Amino acid sequence: MNKYLNILKEYWGYDSFRGIQEQIITSIGEGRDTLGLMPTGGGKSICFQVPTLAMQGLCLVITPLISLMKDQVAQLRMRGIKAETIYSGMVRDDVVRILDNCILGDYRFLYVSPERIGSELFRTKLERMGNICMICVDEAHCISQWGYDFRPAYQQIAQLRNIIPYPVPVLALTATATPKVVDDIQDKLWFKEKNAISMSFERKNLVYVVRPTENKTDEMVHILKSVPQGSAIVYTRSRRLTTELAQLLQSHGITAENYHAGLTTAERDLRQTNWTKNRCRVMVATNAFGMGIDKPDVRLVIHYNLPDSIEAYFQEAGRAGRDGNTSYAILLYNPKDQFSLTRRISETYPDKEYVRETYENISCYYEIGVGDGLNTTHLFSIDDFCRKFKQFPVQANSALKLLNNAGYIDYSTENDMKSRLRFVLRKDELYRLHEGSKDMEKLMDAILRNYTGVFADFVLIEEMHLFHLTGLDPDYIYDLLKEMAARRIIDYIPHNNSPTITFRLPRVETERIMLSADVYDDRKEDYKQRINKMLEYASSTTRCRSRMLLNYFGEKAMDECGQCDVCLARKKKGINASEMERARERIIEVLYDGEWHGITELNAINIRRELLDDALRQMTEENEIETKRSKIRMSVESET
Repeated sequence: MNKYLNILKEYWGYDSFRGIQEQIITSIGEGRDTLGLMPTGGGKSICFQVPTLAMQGLCLVITPLISLMKDQVAQLRMRGIKAETIYSGMVRDDVVRILDNCILGDYRFLYVSPERIGSELFRTKLERMGNICMICVDEAHCISQWGYDFRPAYQQIAQLRNIIPYPVPVLALTATATPKVVDDIQDKLWFKEKNAISMSFERKNLVYVVRPTENKTDEMVHILKSVPQGSAIVYTRSRRLTTELAQLLQSHGITAENYHAGLTTAERDLRQTNWTKNRCRVMVATNAFGMGIDKPDVRLVIHYNLPDSIEAYFQEAGRAGRDGNTSYAILLYNPKDQFSLTRRISETYPDKEYVRETYENISCYYEIGVGDGLNTTHLFSIDDFCRKFKQFPVQANSALKLLNNAGYIDYSTENDMKSRLRFVLRKDELYRLHEGSKDMEKLMDAILRNYTGVFADFVLIEEMHLFHLTGLDPDYIYDLLKEMAARRIIDYIPHNNSPTITFRLPRVETERIMLSADVYDDRKEDYKQRINKMLEYASSTTRCRSRMLLNYFGEKAMDECGQCDVCLARKKKGINASEMERARERIIEVLYDGEWHGITELNAINIRRELLDDALRQMTEENEIETKRSKIRMSVESET
């Protein structure tokens, strides 16, 4: 048994690696820059955690998901492995303490959000870390402007290779990437050599179905009742719909919860726990739900609305059937979806003038004058902002993301800021207070005895820690602190995960806001193409679903899956894959000269009508042939 298997057995209890885990681990263990492409559920974390434990030193893990960071750090600590995390919302003192621990201590993993790596503090401390053995970049497609979730902060990662005063290998991991994005990731991370290791994207136990329907709610209920076993996820675009659909399912006797980013952390955790522990069967959610979820018995993933890319669809659908048993990925589709999905282009890329107007409104919202505001950070409520400036939340959110990508602001929606307070009254004034309850006095006494510097500046507190000190219920403690703040005894900022806006540049005059082609025009065009591919997948009636998905990701699939809705429809008609291939060959023989031919010529070849019609529809969808009135020929694109 090799050293990697020994570590896997000792810390995780597994006897063998899965898929391409061992290939990736061996490659990075040899010091080679490595890109690992592993579909959802492939066990990415093992690929950097195991080789790190076989080396000396610290693995720097860059990932955008705070909840995933916290979960993995907690899991490592449970196994006796020292790990820390730094993310948006933490105060400077905590960041300094953690970085110093990593410099001086024997920590093995430091998880960092991509926005943190650009700070001067982080880079200064990084230069003093003489023990880094590897950089791991999770969700690596975010570094590519051609990726479906581009994040500018990722572009700073490669510079870390110059800051660290010795060579370290880079491991990049992603679940979804087209061949174009695969090349771009390696270029952007300054790979010394091209080295991408990929497992097949094929999921043989996953049945892909597109269900045309005029009534999505009835169809959703019918499907859930037809597959009564196992857990399910219903994905929808709207927060409002998550609530409405969950209530609808409950009215039909199906246990369901809803989940979206607007819920509090406690609400999200409780609902996820209820679903994970099978207290409810269905989670109705936006795409905020799913990252880091590894529930093996999800039998159904239903998409109520079309995602805006094949990448997003494939990743979300892939949360079904991780135990290897037959599971279903079902997309509900009707003709109105084409309009809804196409409309997202203008919502995601509003007019440039609208983006400039949003910048001006944000500056006014925070009362920042031209030339001011550099590096100031502000809590942000998009609902309050849109009410005051009469903007719609979807377009406003998109405009802020574009301003973020253009470098004018940092618009962070992934925060986790701990509670903090400071005393407004002086210490001698506190003792003259006689209006507070005994519980308030007990709480103040606990704060004064256990937290230092509370009269000088804000200090971080934890309501649960105060509960252990006082025995008072955490919710009651929160109410007491709010009452003390209302009476101007303290300033109190409760724990929150609200979005923030940081001005990265002093406010500029609105007409000087520039949106370059790589921020706006090129990415808008790329977004259009991804939407067209999604619509092509949803509307196709002749091509094997699995084959379409595999081909999109550059995997040449010759065989059809035999189980998707298209393949099953063919079987019902008595058409098999070999017959279809022969029909296509006969059609190409007739049209090979590139000239226009009459439809009647094709009727003369010896192919039954049903098979001929199916073959022609498939070849038309794949742009192999083109038609004009009653004429047909090989398409110019196909010939070239």
